[in-house]
Amino acid sequence: MLAQTRRHLLLAATAAGIAFAAGAAAAEPVNLGVSIPAATHSFMGGINYWANRAKKDLEAQHKDLKITIRTAANATEQANQLQDLSTVNKINALVVFPFESAALTRPVANVKAKGAYVTVVDRGLTDTSAQDAYVAGDNTAFGKIPAEYIVKTLNGKGNVVALRGIPTTLDNERMDAFNAVLKAHPDIKLLDAKYANWNRDDAYKVTQDFLTRFKDIDAIWAADDDMAFGAIRAIDQAGRKDIKVIFGGAGAKDMVKTILDGKDPRIQANVSYSPKFIYDAIKLTAEARLKGEKLPATTIIPSVLIDKSNAKDFYHADSPF
Repeated sequence: MLAQTRRHLLLAATAAGIAFAAGAAAAEPVNLGVSIPAATHSFMGGINYWANRAKKDLEAQHKDLKITIRTAANATEQANQLQDLSTVNKINALVVFPFESAALTRPVANVKAKGAYVTVVDRGLTDTSAQDAYVAGDNTAFGKIPAEYIVKTLNGKGNVVALRGIPTTLDNERMDAFNAVLKAHPDIKLLDAKYANWNRDDAYKVTQDFLTRFKDIDAIWAADDDMAFGAIRAIDQAGRKDIKVIFGGAGAKDMVKTILDGKDPRIQANVSYSPKFIYDAIKLTAEARLKGEKLPATTIIPSVLIDKSNAKDFYHADSPF
């Protein structure tokens, strides 16, 4: 009887120890690194704003959470910063918005190999085994919605030019979706599509080239509102009156305000893609890791058409973007 009692006590003690260990694992402090591009244009300004807002809000809510944010001006700098986050800051979780897909895949994989939980945001890697989770807007809809709008507005016939971002998986998704719609409408001709690096000045120069080479353009699609603003400057300076549609993307507040005011007949619609998803990605990752949990492999935030009917819902006057 005594031996049986001792055995029960030993089992109880062992169970309690296991429960304590499990609780300790779930409550392990999270040292979260956030690696994002620098605020070189307004969308990235929004990304930086929402990342820092997440750090402020979440560290105030969770005493066992530390967030370190690093911003990079190029892919090489970001790769170096990722190494420092891993070896110097000794992060055990990472939220990364890659500057470029191919160039950052190996550096991110190296962080994961050292035991960090990795959430990739927006610009996917070329090898998804380098990540644990992926959070992004709907890049397929981002390309499909403008193409459908342009086809409808031009009544299925006209000439189009396009401004791409930089070589990334998300840019490919947007362009592929745009092309898929146009393929079903052979009287819509895509005259050219060039990279403008999600940059106003680069878009201005690329659009100048388009305007010089093509004497009849009915619509221009810019896969980002910063590029759309650069294109508008080039078009207005050239005095071109043939362009009926200018369609950007991501719902920049100035673009949404233009739709609301109805002051530019060329700009009647946009597609949503808020930089706030970096906040969501940081929050989801931090809170999951604090509980010892994982995120779904993929989380996609929907992109929708913005027009006069719903533009007020996408206008945020205090936002940097």
